[in-house]
Amino acid sequence: MSEKTGLAQLDSFDRRILTELQKDGRIKNQALADRVGLSPAACWRRVKALEESGTIRQYTALVDADALGQSLCVLVMVSLVRHTRDSSHEFEQAMREWPEVLQCYAVTGNADFMLRVVIPDMAAYDRFLNEKLFDLPGISQVNSNFALREVKQETALPL
Repeated sequence: MSEKTGLAQLDSFDRRILTELQKDGRIKNQALADRVGLSPAACWRRVKALEESGTIRQYTALVDADALGQSLCVLVMVSLVRHTRDSSHEFEQAMREWPEVLQCYAVTGNADFMLRVVIPDMAAYDRFLNEKLFDLPGISQVNSNFALREVKQETALPL
């Protein structure tokens, strides 16, 4: 599995492994093997192959934003003045570097990019806009949508 594996190429064991790892990325290999019905050695080989192929990108901890005082979630729609490779690249590079931008998507529709920004409060968001986003060249329009409450947030992909 040297290239990324498509869902069609995954067998039932791979899907079960991925399902279990999405529930608990810290599960021990023995417990994972028991849950999916494989020997520990076969399970370990499959997990390694899924990692090497890029199907499993990384392991991480999900941290509660409120517990860290990062309770303001803003969905930001950004339009650029021009649609050139250089202007898009410069914008995308800035988004990769700013820790408060948790997600950035190039989108179709009324904007060019959609951001999910998590930040402590409105004053911090005002500073983010004025000291970072508005300083980028080529920004045409910014529309901010403030999340009132989280209804659903999943990280597990359906298999």
